[in-house]
Amino acid sequence: MTYAKRFDGRKPDQIREMEAKIGIIKRADGSAMFRMGKTIAIAAVYGPRELFPAFLQEPARGRLKVIYDLLSFSVTERKKPGPSRRSTEVSMVTENSLEPALNLTKFGYTGLDIYIYITQADAGTRCAGINAATLALVDAGIPMKDLVAAVAVGKVSDKIVVDLNKEEEDHPDGATDMPVAMMPRTGKITLLQLDGSMTKDEIKQALEMAKKACQEINKVQIKALKEKYMEAEKWMTT
Repeated sequence: MTYAKRFDGRKPDQIREMEAKIGIIKRADGSAMFRMGKTIAIAAVYGPRELFPAFLQEPARGRLKVIYDLLSFSVTERKKPGPSRRSTEVSMVTENSLEPALNLTKFGYTGLDIYIYITQADAGTRCAGINAATLALVDAGIPMKDLVAAVAVGKVSDKIVVDLNKEEEDHPDGATDMPVAMMPRTGKITLLQLDGSMTKDEIKQALEMAKKACQEINKVQIKALKEKYMEAEKWMTT
């Protein structure tokens, strides 16, 4: 079966509508929201702060910990509250995606905690979470070498498409999902997973599409940062 037209009418390389906001949780050291279509991720950063238990402390650098979870009301199917095997795996993957962009050498013996909650899910949740967490880290003043942008590229039936939604993930012919995260300035990939199968040429095509999509996501991230700090500058000068 040929997947001639996407369910929501988008072009194969077109991302869903995006929105980003920074500083949405006042008690956090840094926070952000990132929306991709109907998928909404909220991230909050706390720290650097004293790390417990003490044996986890590293003198040369701070330690990053990510806690990711789909809130029970974010999905239509019944979900047990609290962490699951999947949320534990996505937490680890997100840590590995963000670590290369961070400079935690000035924060020895401390911990940096990032909480990511999906308040509405329509596929691409780990990528939306990474995009939100990146902005929350900047908002918290954590030194970074670059931002991290993430998007899922996949194969639906016979077509390679960017930013799959839930309807595409559940396509009757099957779908392959390939989450990708990268640092847009250098093009360094910090996350590459493959759930399904693609040929070598299809993977190459998907990576090129992901690179282009991540540049678009990065523009939305930068726009949100500029709006936040232009507003702060305006407040300080009035």
